[in-house]
Amino acid sequence: MPLKPIALTAGEPAGIGPDLCLLVARKPPEVRLVVIADKRLLAERAAALGVSIVLKDYGSGDIAVAPGTLTVAHESLAGRVTPGKPDPANSRYVLRTLERAIRGCASREFSALVTAPVHKGVINDAGIPFTGHTEFLAEKTATRRVVMMLTGAGMRVALATTHLALKDVPAAITRESLEETLRIVERDLRQRFGLARPRILVAGLNPHAGESGHRGREEIEVIAPVLERLRGEGFDLRGPLPADTLFNPERLRDADCVLAMYHDQGLPVLKHASFGGGVNVTLGLPIIRTSVDHGTALELAGTGRIDCGSLLAAIDLARQLAEHRQGA
Repeated sequence: MPLKPIALTAGEPAGIGPDLCLLVARKPPEVRLVVIADKRLLAERAAALGVSIVLKDYGSGDIAVAPGTLTVAHESLAGRVTPGKPDPANSRYVLRTLERAIRGCASREFSALVTAPVHKGVINDAGIPFTGHTEFLAEKTATRRVVMMLTGAGMRVALATTHLALKDVPAAITRESLEETLRIVERDLRQRFGLARPRILVAGLNPHAGESGHRGREEIEVIAPVLERLRGEGFDLRGPLPADTLFNPERLRDADCVLAMYHDQGLPVLKHASFGGGVNVTLGLPIIRTSVDHGTALELAGTGRIDCGSLLAAIDLARQLAEHRQGA
């Protein structure tokens, strides 16, 4: 059975999301895409960039996989867009594109969702509490816990906590939350990535993994007991390991994934190795969702000085995950 189309949300309209969608259309991947965005926005950005594009209405016939063609499920903006200058008035439009994609994935109209970057600050400026794509998708799919994982340069890095202030991280890492996170990571690596027995490296929270309690006791009181419990169920877990040496190539060679305790513990390493080609994956959702590994890059919107490598990688991974699910 042919794979259902993949939904692609264009993200913050004043950012590079619309530009990325247009660049992808120049040399489209071998998968049917439906871009969820304002059709006029795409046409105006194409004119600004000097890109020749045919915009087909979704539902008007076959979804073309042809250079210079995009199939668009139209959602209307609140107002006109100036590249590089986000307007909070358009924040609800951004969220509507996501909601449309989520509905389509839930009904299997779409096989997966790929997201271009949104601007969290602008959405909050509109009076809408918004932490990020990951949390929004969890809320809209009624998923109690999800896990953010990035892939790139042969690495997978998952996070025990996501967009939290550093001072709030220790309290957020409980035995219950850590066990749930590891169960999600292990399950999705098996079921979605086809790994029979995933090998997971788990970072400590504190410098040198706490130095036997002298630099913090979270490793002793929280992390180690959870790892011991899950090892008893057959999980292949190693740690808690000092984060400053965890990303040694020798260690990574024998691992399928790293679980970092917080956002900036693990992601700087992966992004240094793969920026522009990495992919963000949300684990634990009932739908497949991947995303680019970068932000809205407002200063580059409408300039043409961007690369769509990360978006192409995100689309390709979404396709692989959807095909694996369909064949399972």
